[in-house]
Amino acid sequence: MGLTDTQYNTIMRDYQRQQTRNQRSLAARTEEVYQRIPELSRLDADIASASTACARRLLSDEPASVAELRAQIAGLSAQKKELLCKAGYPEDYLLPRYRCADCQDTGYIGSERCHCFRQAAIDLLYTQSNLREIVEKENFSTFSLDYYSEQFTDPLTGATARQTAAYALGECRRFVRDFDRKFENIFLYGNTGLGKTFLAHCVAKELLETAHSVVYFSALRLFRLFARVEFGKQRDYGQPDLEEHIFDCDLLIIDDLGTELVNLFVCSQLFDLLNERILHRKSTLISTNLSLELFADTYKERIFSRVSSHYLMLRMVGEDIRVKKKFD
Repeated sequence: MGLTDTQYNTIMRDYQRQQTRNQRSLAARTEEVYQRIPELSRLDADIASASTACARRLLSDEPASVAELRAQIAGLSAQKKELLCKAGYPEDYLLPRYRCADCQDTGYIGSERCHCFRQAAIDLLYTQSNLREIVEKENFSTFSLDYYSEQFTDPLTGATARQTAAYALGECRRFVRDFDRKFENIFLYGNTGLGKTFLAHCVAKELLETAHSVVYFSALRLFRLFARVEFGKQRDYGQPDLEEHIFDCDLLIIDDLGTELVNLFVCSQLFDLLNERILHRKSTLISTNLSLELFADTYKERIFSRVSSHYLMLRMVGEDIRVKKKFD
């Protein structure tokens, strides 16, 4: 599960807060019942005393007397339930109430993370990915090849727009399938409106659903953020540490690379980011409307070299799908 230390601690703090709420709720119910049924306070004291004696005798290896104490505790507990029911309370009114009964709000069952922990991780990762709403609409189940023409042919490869889209779709599915056992990166390029961002969202949803950390940024927003942090206007962005999120997430998506104002600062930051993620085998998905030639001219040789040698290059061709949809 792709959680940083900060993300893990965020989840565990929520469990601690829930445990505190559970304790306060039980204490309030207990105080309420004791005021209405004073006899219950004595019964609870007797049960606690008998339980302590039982534990001591277990340690002293006195099984006969332990059996007697257990019978005594059972009798006292039965009296307690009877009093509660007579007063109109459910018999479990003074038992702890848990948000998750399986792990009793600890997040763990033995040494294994509970199903509620896994769900909490997915919820947190969705929130921090900036993608929760969009991936409900844009995912593999809603991606359609019908918008890609069989008549439009890529002059470079001779393949139709639908064939190139089908290949890119298949490779994105395989990328997700192999994600935990094979380090890869994806570079989606082609003209505007061909589904590159849609495919990025498809990949993001699948990985988020399996509790991988995914962070999405448009290139414009990403480099504005780097500038604010670098030049002291903003030390962080309201979430846990910037480096944890952008440099250490399982998948970083940089969308629309090339729409930002490219200068020496941007090129330096981009190179450092891509290089660090490659060195630490953290996957990155980049989409751009630039051709490979223009990308190489814009970001210079050392960045193009990193991308061309470490990324799966997926070219998209065809007619602008957004224009087509307007006339459907």
